[in-house]
Amino acid sequence: MGEFLTDNIKTQEYFLNMGPQHPATHGVLRLLLQLNGEIVENIDMDLGYVHRSIEKMCEHDTYQQIIHLTDRLDYLSSHMNNEAVALAVEKGLGIEVPDRVKVIRTMMSELTRFASHALWYGVNAMDIGAITPFMYGFRERELINDIMEETCGARLTMNYNKVGGVRYDLHPNFQKKVKDFIKHARKKLPDYDAVLSNNIIFKKRMKNVGFIDKDNAVLYGLSGPTARGSGVSCDVRKVHPYSAYDRVQFNEITFTEGDSYARYRVRIREMWESLSILEQLVDNIPEGDYKVKTKAVLKLPEGSYYQKVESARGEFGVHILSRGDKLPYRVKFRSPNFANLSALNKMAKGVKIADVVAILSSIDIVVPDIDR
Repeated sequence: MGEFLTDNIKTQEYFLNMGPQHPATHGVLRLLLQLNGEIVENIDMDLGYVHRSIEKMCEHDTYQQIIHLTDRLDYLSSHMNNEAVALAVEKGLGIEVPDRVKVIRTMMSELTRFASHALWYGVNAMDIGAITPFMYGFRERELINDIMEETCGARLTMNYNKVGGVRYDLHPNFQKKVKDFIKHARKKLPDYDAVLSNNIIFKKRMKNVGFIDKDNAVLYGLSGPTARGSGVSCDVRKVHPYSAYDRVQFNEITFTEGDSYARYRVRIREMWESLSILEQLVDNIPEGDYKVKTKAVLKLPEGSYYQKVESARGEFGVHILSRGDKLPYRVKFRSPNFANLSALNKMAKGVKIADVVAILSSIDIVVPDIDR
């Protein structure tokens, strides 16, 4: 404990626990704030409250079973996480999935991305103190959840991907419901800007708060909207296209301001891009099989395999080390949330306590993705 005399005002350095938070927020995370008055001098992050040893569990499961575990990591990007594992195993086995599968996976990924960003929009606003945007975000998210439920039977931890394709073919209502959603979302997204993006109070809480420049964003290994808000071009869908992303036209959204408001703007613009991708594919879903036949027991040839995808929060990577058995020797996940959260201390030094909440919300972390 130290004491300081600044402008004849006596202040004292002290520590404040922020969290552990309830799981209904961003996850069970404890931040230990070192403060001088109300100014943050340092943040120690305490993780591990929801650690489940998922990577170790993967060493005792078959390659098909591993897929079920990944939608419990970033549960708001469950389809993308599943796809990463499926692509990694297919790469190792030399399996080429039908074009129909590639398009279906891409459409489901973009629906998932939109639903995740819509939920984040509401939560970000609520963290700042606005309630109405939360209802807006859930309104659009529910429409997507209805499509997911009809397609694969789940509304949150979707488990639709499998090695060689997807588990079920598309529901007969899929195309109509996606078209209806696109039409609905294009009408409603301008309301997001009207209610929040251009709100003077919201701007003052987010602009010039939580700054991180491009060089430091790269040094910290940031990815996704958190990195693109600092001008880093890192969209895996553009840099290393997979599934049907090489068949569609879309923009990689970047801003250079590097503050919380820039990260907010990236996600809002990405929702428009997701609608554009869906619009390009919804009437061009190829005919054919929704899966290829695979052996009951899958054994990857001995070697190392890596696959990355662009989840709603950034680069999600799967590294599999195989010794030729039906079980992987080692599995390691590259979580976007872990790297993005690591920069919180850099972003938050010198801000006030309330600004920490805004910065954390702008990063859009899902803690179970960190506690693997």
